[in-house]
Amino acid sequence: MKNTRKIVSIGVMAAVAMVLQFVEFSIPIIPSFIKLDFSDIPELIIAFAYGPLSGCIVALLKNLIHMPLSSSAFIGELSNFLLACCFVVPAGLIYKKNKTKKGALIGSLVGAAVMGICSFPLNYFLIYPLYMNVLGFPYEAIVGMYQAILPAADTLVKDLLIFNVPFTIVKGLICAAVTFLIYKRLSPILKKS
Repeated sequence: MKNTRKIVSIGVMAAVAMVLQFVEFSIPIIPSFIKLDFSDIPELIIAFAYGPLSGCIVALLKNLIHMPLSSSAFIGELSNFLLACCFVVPAGLIYKKNKTKKGALIGSLVGAAVMGICSFPLNYFLIYPLYMNVLGFPYEAIVGMYQAILPAADTLVKDLLIFNVPFTIVKGLICAAVTFLIYKRLSPILKKS
């Protein structure tokens, strides 16, 4: 019964995460192709309830379901999945060792920081090169979208450090805050034996 509840919970939360992935919006001080969504909330909830691997499974399922509806040639989904894992693995591991509000808070903060820090190498060495080589986006056009907001952002390194890393950390903190507010209410339902 416990495994059935876990499988069903993971499936339901993956569906919720996929719906939340469509509720996205641009932030005026960030290039418009970078969107804020709250689809990491269900992943974090599941990572707290069942462990970090389960949170990663929710992220994987969410992105697999989203792929046929995407216009990013699956590159956006790859980025979303990798960053979600960077978020939920440290958060879930810390909470697993210290199942208290303090453990959840520290785990969430560390997860948001790790996700933000990892966004730099993932974007620089993998995601943006894929956009350039697979979809044919010119480097100059990508940097130009950042320069339209901040003219001094004239290299991809500057763009990622000025815009993407802080944005990703803030996104993680927002998702962590919402999770922190609702997890204790959901926990008895998810863990009911």
